[in-house]
Amino acid sequence: MGMNGRNENQKRLTREFFMTDALELSRRLIGKIMVHETPLGKVRGVITETEAYMGVEDKGSHTYGGRRTERTEPMFHIGGTSYVYFIYGMYNCVNVTAGTDGIPMAALIRMVEPADEASRSIMERLRMADMERRRAAREKRKAERMAESEETAAMKEGISTTAKEIHAVGTETVAAATEKVPAAVKKHLADGPGKLCIAMHITKADNDIDMAESREFYLTEGIEVEESRILTGKRIGIDYAEEAADYLWRFTLT
Repeated sequence: MGMNGRNENQKRLTREFFMTDALELSRRLIGKIMVHETPLGKVRGVITETEAYMGVEDKGSHTYGGRRTERTEPMFHIGGTSYVYFIYGMYNCVNVTAGTDGIPMAALIRMVEPADEASRSIMERLRMADMERRRAAREKRKAERMAESEETAAMKEGISTTAKEIHAVGTETVAAATEKVPAAVKKHLADGPGKLCIAMHITKADNDIDMAESREFYLTEGIEVEESRILTGKRIGIDYAEEAADYLWRFTLT
């Protein structure tokens, strides 16, 4: 599915666009472009999959039963507000709220595709940089475990470890290895909520942003999408939600 050649000066989505329920918003967002300013420049992604979370009566929603916490507070804010949360201790997910202030509904953005080649290049560099950071972190943890093991062994042998040199891999300065992007990264660049946020550098700093007003994080008109190209399906990863797990509230561009 080709996404290149899109006009970078497309019209922004205004508040009115978001003033509906999450089910309608999730469908409307298919084909629209999410824009985010990153350390490497502006990146633009065509939205290709969403899920609707309908709030207090939706057992799959973070706000089911009216649950209102520091984490879920952005879901209660006016339509067009970003809701970014952390899952599995590893990844961010980005949502856009729907409807009026105080009614906690949102559309989860599950997938995007680069809207142009410049965005693709930035997404690839950000994904590779993240992979390198995670690799360095694993190496550091491994080195620390080895150091602890060596220290324990040395103590048992009555040997001081003060003279031992223990080298750990740093994680603060990591260069993005972009010379050769693996085929798997190219193919699955932003086809999941976590990979999407990495590829577009969306973090907790982007939580609770008014996307109808922000100059750094917003949505624009995108590609024309025929209704016949939007496939509906069950939402992913909410098996706990009883009957709500079977609702066909996921929308995918085919």
